[in-house]
Amino acid sequence: MPLPPVLRGARAAFAFYTRIPVGGFPYAPADWQWASGWFPLVGASLGGLLALIWLAVERAGPLVAAALVVGVGMLLTGALHEDGLADTADALGGAYDRTRLFEILKDSRIGSFGAAALCVVLVLRIALLARLDEAAPLALVLSQCLARTPPIWLMVSLPYVSSNATSRSQSMVRVSRAQAMLATACPVLLMGALLWRGGLEPATAWALLAAAGLTALVCGWRFWVRAGGITGDFLGATQQVGECALLLVLALARGEVA
Repeated sequence: MPLPPVLRGARAAFAFYTRIPVGGFPYAPADWQWASGWFPLVGASLGGLLALIWLAVERAGPLVAAALVVGVGMLLTGALHEDGLADTADALGGAYDRTRLFEILKDSRIGSFGAAALCVVLVLRIALLARLDEAAPLALVLSQCLARTPPIWLMVSLPYVSSNATSRSQSMVRVSRAQAMLATACPVLLMGALLWRGGLEPATAWALLAAAGLTALVCGWRFWVRAGGITGDFLGATQQVGECALLLVLALARGEVA
């Protein structure tokens, strides 16, 4: 008996958002639609793997461990979100009108804005993880999970305006509030469990939620003003901005994270 789309979507999420060979092809449009709802679960799973890598190499020092987990994270995702960040930075930084913006988004080359954005984000993520040190494993799970929620709410709130969308991506971004609520449930349950066990202070939890919400608001506003909606690249950029914001919150509250 085949699984319902809501469950098949979990497998589809790992197939699309990571390079982990989970199989399961072909997926139906309904499976791809539900995949976005499992996006934060993918993040939590990746964060767990990266946390294990951190624990395995932490004796080499926090800076080395941070650089390794960031690099492995890009391998596991195929640098999907970093690619979106670079394309978004080039488009928003180098275009003065909407037509030119989409032309730059289609260009596979990385320009000066994209290269600068990648450098800043990679250095910032490594520096913040190194600053977190022994709290980094927990921070990896939290940030990887929660940073993948703002893009889902942008899918619900803004139209998809990519001019070269494939049928699969069109299915994935056709997100309803049901998928958004599923995506929100994962980080909320994770944070609730940490609060219950004393691994996270309430003030830090609220600050993390505020950072995620602010990321969605600021990025969504900017994408609406410049492009009239979202693209896949914009969603990847939102994840990267959100991850940096969440790690910054955790670094500022380092003494409150167990």
